[in-house]
Amino acid sequence: MTPVAYPVQFSLFSRAINNTFLFLFNPSPLLVSLNLIKDQILLTNQISQMSTIAVVGASSSWSRAMIQISPYTFSAVGIAIAIGVSVLGAAWGIYITGSSLIGAAIKAPRITSKNLISVIFCEAVAIYGVIVAIILQTKLESVPTSKLYAAESLRAGYAIFASGIIVGFANLVCGLCVGIIGSSCALSDAQNSTLFVKILVIEIFGSALGLFGVIVGIIMSAQGTWPSKTA
Repeated sequence: MTPVAYPVQFSLFSRAINNTFLFLFNPSPLLVSLNLIKDQILLTNQISQMSTIAVVGASSSWSRAMIQISPYTFSAVGIAIAIGVSVLGAAWGIYITGSSLIGAAIKAPRITSKNLISVIFCEAVAIYGVIVAIILQTKLESVPTSKLYAAESLRAGYAIFASGIIVGFANLVCGLCVGIIGSSCALSDAQNSTLFVKILVIEIFGSALGLFGVIVGIIMSAQGTWPSKTA
């Protein structure tokens, strides 16, 4: 769109200056009005053409980007999301449950040893991300340049990318869930010790959410088969 937009803007600017001088120094208002109407029609046509070019260029650029980006780039981004977002979820959960645990332990020091299990559940979310990132890393294979953009290579890159997104965001939500429940568990245990086991059951179900993402991510990454070098 850039090569078209600049000449159009320049021509419109030059015609605006021309009409200004024509309006100031030409005694015929009819001629000025006709020129203004003509430029308005021309401006409307050019704007519609620019909009059409912009829409077509935008749609085609996205489709080209999905095909022309290297499958290794998609794979690397998927692996980074799997480990990075999982660690973010674990850290967020530990922050939530740890701050409540430390605060409640001031009044009830007995809760510190039992409620460390909530921190362990949050840490397990990061371990899920590490395990899946290692599995996805082993899926990467060297491919000849002639086959880099083959359909099989693109499918492998997309599969690893999707697997990383599934695992990363599933663990992010899981970490938040476990952190909030662990925080409530610490505060409840400080008031009534009989509530610990009951809330712990809920926390176990919350921690299972990350496993669902790990299972689906591993199944998704199984589709990442790269083309053979000898084929």
